[in-house]
Amino acid sequence: METILSPTSFCPLLKTHLPRHPKSNSALKPIFCALKKQSLQSVQPQSSYNPTTTWLSNVHQGIAALAISLALNFTLPILTDAALASEFDVLNDGPPKDSYVIDDAGVLSRVTKSDLKRLLSDLEFRKGYHINVVTVRKLTSKADAFEYADQVLEKWYPTIEEGNNKGIIVLVTSQKEGAVTGGPDFIKAVGDSILDATVSENLPVLAVDEKYNEAVYSAAKRLASAVDGLPDPGGPQAKDYKRESNFKTKEETDEKRGQFTLVVGGLLVIAFVVPMAQYFAYVSKK
Repeated sequence: METILSPTSFCPLLKTHLPRHPKSNSALKPIFCALKKQSLQSVQPQSSYNPTTTWLSNVHQGIAALAISLALNFTLPILTDAALASEFDVLNDGPPKDSYVIDDAGVLSRVTKSDLKRLLSDLEFRKGYHINVVTVRKLTSKADAFEYADQVLEKWYPTIEEGNNKGIIVLVTSQKEGAVTGGPDFIKAVGDSILDATVSENLPVLAVDEKYNEAVYSAAKRLASAVDGLPDPGGPQAKDYKRESNFKTKEETDEKRGQFTLVVGGLLVIAFVVPMAQYFAYVSKK
């Protein structure tokens, strides 16, 4: 048997709202269509919300935030370590293999590096003494350039035999100071007087004016001349900065006081004598 569905099976509300007129089927159609249309309209979305688009947007924002966070977490420590670990990198990397210079501070020009290599390689070829030049920005592990220079020498050449004929020039740019150290044979060949003059004249005096290229090259040239037994070329002399006082001396004060008295006296004379003279002249005319 076929089951015949009545209009009330599609819309239960018809039982309560429609009068019982079985013969009047035409009255059901408008009510059924209206309810169906209303129900379909209620299902339709009221806005342009798209779950897929919103989900993808949230995912993209989350990935971008994660990337920025990872970049900050990994980049900042690397930059900080690079700024603080320069002196330790010099120690761990060892002496330069292809040159005589480690310019960790980045203050030496290409010409200066080339001149140092030519000067020091010629010295090593003729005399057998090897001198390295090291520049660093600042020191955090040692108090001064002398302690750091000794540390570099001991790290690079652990035994006396290895460091006997080695010399090291250290320049610290932030502290405007330098040091020279070396093995026993190197110190003997240079002499204490030249060593002291180099670290007190060439390195600090020129470093104060930020003439780092001239500082290290003149120091290396002075040491090489001492090893060769040549006359000492000397070094730059520290500038004598005369500090001028803002206070005047007693003589200047007395002189200024005398001039002030004359000026004031002259003004008083003019202020009294001129009006009186004009008055007498006016009276005499009458």
